Amino acid sequence: MKFDVIIIGGSYAGLSSALQLGRARKRVLVVDAGERRNRFASHSHGFLGQDGKAPGEIVSEARSQIERYPTIEWARGSVTDAEGTFGDFEVEIDGGRRESGARLILAMGVTDELPDIAGLKDRWGSSVFHCPYCHGYELDQGKIGVIAASPLAIHHALMLPDWGETTFFTNGVFEPDADQDALLSARGVHVEKTHIREIAGHADIALVDGRNVALAGLFTQPKLRIASDWVKKLGCAIEEGPMGSTVVTDPMKQTTIAGIFACGDVARAAGSVALSVGDGAMAGAAAHRSILFPQ
Repeated sequence: MKFDVIIIGGSYAGLSSALQLGRARKRVLVVDAGERRNRFASHSHGFLGQDGKAPGEIVSEARSQIERYPTIEWARGSVTDAEGTFGDFEVEIDGGRRESGARLILAMGVTDELPDIAGLKDRWGSSVFHCPYCHGYELDQGKIGVIAASPLAIHHALMLPDWGETTFFTNGVFEPDADQDALLSARGVHVEKTHIREIAGHADIALVDGRNVALAGLFTQPKLRIASDWVKKLGCAIEEGPMGSTVVTDPMKQTTIAGIFACGDVARAAGSVALSVGDGAMAGAAAHRSILFPQ
């Protein structure tokens, strides 16, 4: 059977896309490997009506609602290949099963490449974060550390004093210029240029000179990587920005290839559940519209 739309990724953006299309009674296949980007976080924040809820609980409840729509089917696994043109796409799942669809929605998210600092990866999502709006409030105005991993670190350092007393650990990665130093000083940010040896305890930074800085939480800038090589094979334009790789889309979430849409973290360097859900709704509606009006 040929599906109207195949959605690759069953997290927030993919499920939101599926909901729009299921309500339009389109035949939809959702392919999901079950690895949400925020699976390391115990709670999700900043999503209206779901603030403070466990991420897995949000997804589980959403899927149970979407499963009520009879035209939506599910495939557990990873897409290992994809090809085709407008109206006739085909995906390969886990190197075997092949399914075809008139439209594709890419909602498979991204991989976070983290700074190579001992102890950081173990605390990712629990006391080391990337989004102040998602996790800053819960630090309860405690002491916050910003670990530089890219030039975007300056933005983190200037933002985070709204959530707590902030120390900017440049770690040999970033050197503020005179204007940036003045801005940091005006915001009350302490700049620490000594290199980091490791992160220990809850969110304690051990410096190479033997000092230890106890903090309520840490923020850094992961590099976003699209883990699926077949996206390039499809021909979709990919933009390399300061935060990493994202698929280029127009305001209706269509990629540079007609009939292929992209939403969520793979198409927006933001990392917000609320934005992913909104993107997914737009992509689902746009895919439906493109079926109705293919010209």
